[in-house]
Amino acid sequence: MAINRRQILGATLAAPVVATSGLTRVAHAETAPAKTGVTHSFTVGDATVTALLDGHIAIASQIISPFDQAKADEVLADTLFGFGEQGMPIPVSGYLIEKAGKYTLLDAGAAGLFGPTLGNLAASLAATGVKPEQISTILLTHMHPDHTGGLVDADGNAVFPNAELVVSATEYGFWYDDAIMASVPEGNRPFFEMARNTTSPYANRLKKFDGEVEVAAGFTSLPLPGHTPGHSGYMLDGGTESLLLWGDVIHLTGLQFALPEWTVAFDTDPALTVETRKKMLDRASADKMLVTGAHIEFPGLGKVIRKGEAYGFVAAPWQFAV
Repeated sequence: MAINRRQILGATLAAPVVATSGLTRVAHAETAPAKTGVTHSFTVGDATVTALLDGHIAIASQIISPFDQAKADEVLADTLFGFGEQGMPIPVSGYLIEKAGKYTLLDAGAAGLFGPTLGNLAASLAATGVKPEQISTILLTHMHPDHTGGLVDADGNAVFPNAELVVSATEYGFWYDDAIMASVPEGNRPFFEMARNTTSPYANRLKKFDGEVEVAAGFTSLPLPGHTPGHSGYMLDGGTESLLLWGDVIHLTGLQFALPEWTVAFDTDPALTVETRKKMLDRASADKMLVTGAHIEFPGLGKVIRKGEAYGFVAAPWQFAV
């Protein structure tokens, strides 16, 4: 699926949709071929993390700001990244973490909310052998549909019957604020509807947090605002090692490490997004942190390095015996 400016401004209203229990879903997603799970597992101390590929989207240059073709060409010249007819493809991933016999899911993928190139996370989870009812905690980095869609099935029921849903109070408050929803362009309101419809089935097992706190055993929240008001990362403490799962700090691996001031149209506060990104890249490179990101090339694991006034990303070698 390609994401361009018209789709951002028009949200899902420009696509053929069907309503199922208040959910807005892309119609052809319901008849898409069976998905095949794509996973990769690695250890972080005493925890085992499995990247779960949900699929991919393509980001058109028109929604990147301040886009400059010559600068992009210069940055991409020595890489294998590039823009195709529909844009630059980026992955969408979630993460399953096993620690002390408990299973935690970080983000839930898009399911049928964002087109046929996404919606693979359920198959990826199934490929691990872990069943939805075994998930005890779901950590949301934020409430965009490519991160919450998989929380519910096509009838709007919770997919994870035993999981506590953990999300920033700021994030939750933003998407559930009727005044804010009424103030945005009509074409953007489906994003609020999708955020509510995918999270409301968990209302009786919802945990909201503020700031940097332990939100579950072994997980500490890290506020990373800008992309959305309550966008958050989570630090996994594996005892001898740690891992920062940073959500959407980076969307375009090939461009935004080198050009951290470039934003995308779905960054709620572009200036704050850039400020947060630069602080996080500074910290990650200085502290040699191990990080994962939902949109870094699958499985999204590696370290940030400093490259003059900019940054780079070094992917971790695959672990073949986990």
